[in-house]
Amino acid sequence: MEKVNKAIAYYSKQSKKILEEVNSSDDLTVEDVIQLGEELSILEYKLTALEVAKEN
Repeated sequence: MEKVNKAIAYYSKQSKKILEEVNSSDDLTVEDVIQLGEELSILEYKLTALEVAKEN
């Protein structure tokens, strides 16, 4: 369970960094936004899977 909690903390931190980057930048290209969105989507998927694993 400790590994799951550490992974959740790590992926949450990574997601927050991406959101901060998007929200604080005013010169992102469309490609940058798409790339960051894809990365965020992957992280959110992993977080969801880890939360489900934690409950079981």
